[in-house]
Amino acid sequence: MELKLRLAHLYPKLMNIYGDRGNILCLERRCRERGIGFEVTELGLGEKMKPKEHDLVFIGGAQDREQRRVAEDLVKEKGKALKEAAAKGVVILAVCGGYQLMGRYYRGAEGEELPGVGVFGLRTEHPGPGAKRFIGNVVVEWQGGTLVGFENHGGRTHLDDGVEPLGRVVAGFGNNGDDGGEGAVCGNAYGTYLHGSLLPKNPRFADHLIETALRRRYKDLEMAPLDDRVEEMAHAAAVRLATRRGIISV
Repeated sequence: MELKLRLAHLYPKLMNIYGDRGNILCLERRCRERGIGFEVTELGLGEKMKPKEHDLVFIGGAQDREQRRVAEDLVKEKGKALKEAAAKGVVILAVCGGYQLMGRYYRGAEGEELPGVGVFGLRTEHPGPGAKRFIGNVVVEWQGGTLVGFENHGGRTHLDDGVEPLGRVVAGFGNNGDDGGEGAVCGNAYGTYLHGSLLPKNPRFADHLIETALRRRYKDLEMAPLDDRVEEMAHAAAVRLATRRGIISV
């Protein structure tokens, strides 16, 4: 039986900052090296999404200007489909600006409020033009190990009661620089502020996404391990860099 991972990439031209497209390349390579087919459907403004046609959905980050262009389209054209996909266990990975728009709303520095899809029970609010931005390398505890990445955001994200963060911050700021959480998890939907790209330096998380996505259609899936020595060296170097600088969270 031929395996294939079907991925929907939302707004690849507008939501692609700090190398977020590298996450797609990482998933493609890890699938290819295992003989798993890989199909990408790019969906831009005005294009509808069909949940049944995808195993994994990715949306990256952007500046506020691009987020404004995307927000209305995301809610009106793709919001219902995204909620349906999440309810059916389709894997969703939303990074930074995409993460913010997957919540209930994002309020920018000037007070403008952008509607969110509501896949995650959370809100994001920017304290104002003079507020400190959260910039730097991040280390997060995740499933007995760590995730590493780079964050650059002014918004403070607060999870609703009962919503779990993706991980706990070891170094960096995370969701809001206050409660020690980073990202959010709702079923098979994952939100995070980690750029960098996220997945090349976190191969275990990349494989978790691939395996979770494929097992909806291929119940007996067993993925062979890959030689991740280079990725693990990059991961370890990122951990050293973040912790050496003393950017330790709450």
